Amino acid sequence: MRIGRRPVRFLVFIDDATGKLMQLRFVRSESAFTYFEALELYLKEHGAPIAFYSDKHSVFRVAKKDAKGGQGMTQFGRAISELNIEILCANSSQAKGRVERMNRTLQDRLVKELRLAGISDMEAGNAFLPGFIARHNARFARAPVRPDDLHRPLNIMSDRLKEILCKREQRYVGAQLTFSYERKRIMLEENEVTRGLVGRYVETYAFADGRLDVRWKGHSLPYRVFDKDQRVTHAAITENKRLSDVLAYIKERQEQLPPPKVKTNSEKNGYTPRGCKPGKRTDFMNDPAVIARRRQALSHLDAAE
Repeated sequence: MRIGRRPVRFLVFIDDATGKLMQLRFVRSESAFTYFEALELYLKEHGAPIAFYSDKHSVFRVAKKDAKGGQGMTQFGRAISELNIEILCANSSQAKGRVERMNRTLQDRLVKELRLAGISDMEAGNAFLPGFIARHNARFARAPVRPDDLHRPLNIMSDRLKEILCKREQRYVGAQLTFSYERKRIMLEENEVTRGLVGRYVETYAFADGRLDVRWKGHSLPYRVFDKDQRVTHAAITENKRLSDVLAYIKERQEQLPPPKVKTNSEKNGYTPRGCKPGKRTDFMNDPAVIARRRQALSHLDAAE
């Protein structure tokens, strides 16, 4: 789907029993963070459903059967498991035909309404969606066979919900209280707690706003970040106890870079070889000095005979 000139992704939550639109969201891409954002809006408005029925997108399902980490769950799967919600993945598009048909309807009806409203950016489009959902449901939603709402109340504080709807991973702490995370070297500040973490695993909490929290048994740990893409300057100050680890890291980075090319003086002066073959070799047999030495040798030979 496009809003203005930029293509966007469209996330759709629909109730299977009534056909009601439960949540709509324009996003730049399908990722765990964008689904976390839409899911948070859904949960705060409707509560927790019994299960979600989705396709086999990598956000919902681990494609590799022999995956070593994550206990066989994606970040999204881990989050809804903590919320006591099941997720079922359809084997084909036809199996989840209700939401597929709704997508085709929205690509026609919603796009026209956005155009009539003069909306050409994603933020304005998301602000337009709640009113569109209310009008659509009032006109097209059907009454369920059972009038009971099976959504469960979400008895979770907002801060706790954000800690669930984030990317959480475990990282092994090395001898110098360091570990790698997304092309960065994380260095834990040394204190009474972190001294005992060598050889243990800490947990990282990555939030949608870019914040990264490192925790051990629920307690946040102070740390510093060393970006793998930046170079170490001569003015950098490193503690002696961390120097060996930093030098080992720098050596690893240097080995990954291609060796520098040393230019010859000819290349520095702008000379470029033309690919021609070497010139004709000098004919030493016609050299006057060589001819004189040959004559002298012949004369000695004649004298000997």
